[in-house]
Amino acid sequence: MMNETIKIISCGGTFEKKYDPISGNLVFNKSCINELIKKSRSTKTFSFENIMMIDSLDMNDEHRIQIANNVNESKEEKILIIHGTDTMVKTGKTIATNKRLGQTVVITGAMIPESMDNSDAFFNFGYALCAIDFASPGVWIAMNGYLFECNNVIKNTKKGIFQNKKK
Repeated sequence: MMNETIKIISCGGTFEKKYDPISGNLVFNKSCINELIKKSRSTKTFSFENIMMIDSLDMNDEHRIQIANNVNESKEEKILIIHGTDTMVKTGKTIATNKRLGQTVVITGAMIPESMDNSDAFFNFGYALCAIDFASPGVWIAMNGYLFECNNVIKNTKKGIFQNKKK
């Protein structure tokens, strides 16, 4: 399966934000994903769809259903989703209840926008691209060099990391 297409879906999140020097705010402009693919020098085959540019705190259930429907209707079996970190777990659970059998979905994001120094975006992107080849079918969260099942992960807002749920 060397030439299997990986679909990348961007939903925005901090990952895709840029600093606007006029307003002093982080805003959405254009997606950085195609540039990250070039920068990665990956020879994998990709399709890319930017379905929304939104902060995940502004997402509602309709947005999550839109993302889940996009995954379900995709012909690709491997799907990487760029998403805001605050609600990616909630979106992952929505996708898990709607996706086709056999699909492997990896969701990643960034604590610092890709456009800024010391961002974790490129690392998380690369890790997610690698993880998608090794993960079994299901919905996964790839952050901080770890791969979590979407039903067994939380964002630790005090430490700024993702970790397994406490048992």
